[in-house]
Amino acid sequence: MGYIGVKAHQPTPIIHAMFLKAGALSLALLLVSRLLGLLRESAQAAAFGASGLGDVVVLMLTLPDWLTGVLASGALAYVLVPAWAGRASAQVVAMQRVVAWSLLAVGGVLALLLIGWRLPALAWLARGLPAGLQQSAAGALIWSALALPAALLAALWSTRLQHERDFAGMYGANLVVNGTLIAVMAGVALSVPAADALIWMGAGLMTAMLLRLFWLRWRMPLSLAVASPETALPRPSVWAWAALSAGLPLALPFAARSIASQAGEGALSTFNYAWKLVELPQMLAIQLVAALAFPAIAKAMAQDDHAAAGRAVRSAFALAFALACAAAAGLLVGAPALASLLFGWGRMDSAALARVAQWGALGAWGLLPQALIAVALTVLAARKGMRSAVLAYALALALLLSYAAWGAAWVPVSGARLMLLLNLLQAAVAVAVLAALGAQVQAWLPWRAMAISALVLLAWVAVLPLLAHITALWAGLALAGLAAAVVLGATWLGSAQLRSALAR
Repeated sequence: MGYIGVKAHQPTPIIHAMFLKAGALSLALLLVSRLLGLLRESAQAAAFGASGLGDVVVLMLTLPDWLTGVLASGALAYVLVPAWAGRASAQVVAMQRVVAWSLLAVGGVLALLLIGWRLPALAWLARGLPAGLQQSAAGALIWSALALPAALLAALWSTRLQHERDFAGMYGANLVVNGTLIAVMAGVALSVPAADALIWMGAGLMTAMLLRLFWLRWRMPLSLAVASPETALPRPSVWAWAALSAGLPLALPFAARSIASQAGEGALSTFNYAWKLVELPQMLAIQLVAALAFPAIAKAMAQDDHAAAGRAVRSAFALAFALACAAAAGLLVGAPALASLLFGWGRMDSAALARVAQWGALGAWGLLPQALIAVALTVLAARKGMRSAVLAYALALALLLSYAAWGAAWVPVSGARLMLLLNLLQAAVAVAVLAALGAQVQAWLPWRAMAISALVLLAWVAVLPLLAHITALWAGLALAGLAAAVVLGATWLGSAQLRSALAR
């Protein structure tokens, strides 16, 4: 079963092995892609702030790729990359054509359903929008619906580039989308009246989606071979498990963001920006460790080399958990400065910025269980035993939705409570996936390294009241960097397991 991630287009373990062969250029493009995505969020905050209009723009721009990630991106990578391996070019082209028409058909049906049921969908996705924005928001969902088939086709073509090992083309597609949207946001902020902003952003979304398709098609190899009649696809059950393994984790933060909107105008966009503070270190540190560790873990397990597997897993746990504690310390100490640097521009008001910092700091605690989950899922993926993880995420999502449906009547919705609930659900998933590893997990967990990282993190929490008077931006950023460095440095000095992991 493929790797469970937290964001659309996140690499699966199959892609992890390929990623390592991509070289420094691909790594640089991946980092630039993630940072440009963060710059897009910053531009969005500056252009629209934490307002009802900002809520609508966040929903409109993210819905197509989120639906694609839940329904297709992970499943395509998991199913098609191994299915294409070793096949002739004609067979690859034939299978791709069948999947492409299927995705376009599904995308067309979903687009029509979303357009026809846009008002009920809006009640689920952004319940807290004021009445005056309901019709405009419903119109914005039409743009999202129109962009959905293009997003699904882009996911397939990106998977083809993964198969061809064209990582520059694959990551470059994200640069095209984010670059286009940033340019449109800048134009809207500078010269477009608020009444016309959604029309311009919708047109910008369609432009970005089409430009991405042009880019991917340009990068895709042209085949003159006649399509092979052998186009049989993997069983539906394989597709279903792949979609669940990739889609359920993506649904957790998205559902929490939608639930947050019940708190009123601007809550959805505020939660979105707070989550970005947590998501960036999770993607660029924790998930990267899992990506780098996967080939060694998979090879050792394939060769039934228990000693080598144990070393690889312990190193991955030590490094991922240390990075998680370091990132959490940095966020807890520097959340106000980081929020101000990234989102304190343009139309973002100070009260909303303070909530972004507060909610982001609370979400930082979720990095610890996510580090354990990332490595544990890598091991489970190497064993091809992901069902327990899928079930754990399904239960977590069910509990989150239950809170929205019934629990909110007793405990009112707020972004802070949702961040804490996400942390608890991530911790429960971590316990479940660690238990799925079996009795070996006790030997695999680097207890000393993890204890040092956690204790230093708690030490920073203890001194936080003493740092409350430091409000200058650059001083706050420097303290955040210092906090992260102290956690890593102390763990490196006190644990041979981390030193071993870094030596690899």
